[in-house]
Amino acid sequence: MKRIVIALALFSSSLAFASSCPTHMKEIDAKLSSNPSVAPADMTKVKKLRADGEAFHKAGKHAESEKALGDAKKLLGI
Repeated sequence: MKRIVIALALFSSSLAFASSCPTHMKEIDAKLSSNPSVAPADMTKVKKLRADGEAFHKAGKHAESEKALGDAKKLLGI
């Protein structure tokens, strides 16, 4: 019984990460579409982090995705 509870907790926490990744990606995309005033070097980092975040999300690595997308949002001032 204890194993089932632990498995359910892990599964539900991974679903929580999975559902927030697309929200973060949409926020980043919206900010990018408004042509934010960001240094060119930072813009390159943002675009890489955004791409990495999506790749991690698709690979099921949601914690890594959250980190990459969070870093991109910080650079954009979101």
